Amino acid sequence: MLIDFLNKINTINENMFAGFDGIIESFGMPDWLADAIIDSFHILPLLFIVFVFIELIEYFCSDKINSFMKKSEKAAPVIGSLAAILPQCGFSVIASTLYIRRFITKGTLIAIYLATSDEAIPILLAEPTQTHYVLPIIGIKLVIGIIAGYLIDFILKDKKYIPIIEESDEAEEEGCCCHSVSNRRKRELITHPLKHTLNIFVFILLITILLNFLIAVYAKYSALHLILGKVRFLEPVITAFIGLIPNCAVSIALTMLLIKGSISFGAVISGLLSNAGLGILVLFRHSENIKDSLKIIGILLGISITVGMLIQLF
Repeated sequence: MLIDFLNKINTINENMFAGFDGIIESFGMPDWLADAIIDSFHILPLLFIVFVFIELIEYFCSDKINSFMKKSEKAAPVIGSLAAILPQCGFSVIASTLYIRRFITKGTLIAIYLATSDEAIPILLAEPTQTHYVLPIIGIKLVIGIIAGYLIDFILKDKKYIPIIEESDEAEEEGCCCHSVSNRRKRELITHPLKHTLNIFVFILLITILLNFLIAVYAKYSALHLILGKVRFLEPVITAFIGLIPNCAVSIALTMLLIKGSISFGAVISGLLSNAGLGILVLFRHSENIKDSLKIIGILLGISITVGMLIQLF
């Protein structure tokens, strides 16, 4: 149900921006700049919808929120991983936001990061001779994401967000313990998500423009090929670190190198597992605990490198 909803939103999003994409491309600006603007704007509607949804959830009574979280707790890594395998922009951003607000656990967040799909799938589907890679990549990312999600939560005993309960006299009389957000003016249910969405959008746009420029100028496929070709055994380690770069151009580059036979399947899996997209940017941008964010990145890297090395060895 969640996957169908996200898929419909994605389709509507693509149709809505079809004309906009053409206008941006008609200006004759460099590809790296046009791609950065188009990719950033495509995320806007989904981000706003999710932020409004989160705001509405917080508006309701805390006991209802707790009840919902308890019911979905056991299935969270599975639901998150299944939703993340859809080739779409923004889902890792949503996951990071939910984690920062403590609506999901660390295990669920990393499960989503690992399973997050990207440009690799459409590129492989567009190449008839390479479609045999699609199911293995999706399957590995999905299975690793689910297993890792449950193991991390089991080992770290991570706990989700616990709403702050502020009881007013009226709430006590009505028998309802509501979250403090219910005391805010209702118009903030729209204005607050709107401000949050614009804040994230500007940050993502600026970073994406910078990364696209650097990749266009300094990280051509040939350069990446030269680096990886000299250290075949360490390919999964290098691609895992490269995958941390929050840009879809990274997954495109790795996929193209796989198609050309320049790097191993294990190296590609390693890079695609760690390539959590823009979610990592949001995690560091809004997280109040940098050590916790670094721990998440460390776990993500460790899993990506280990899986890539094992595939390459066997």
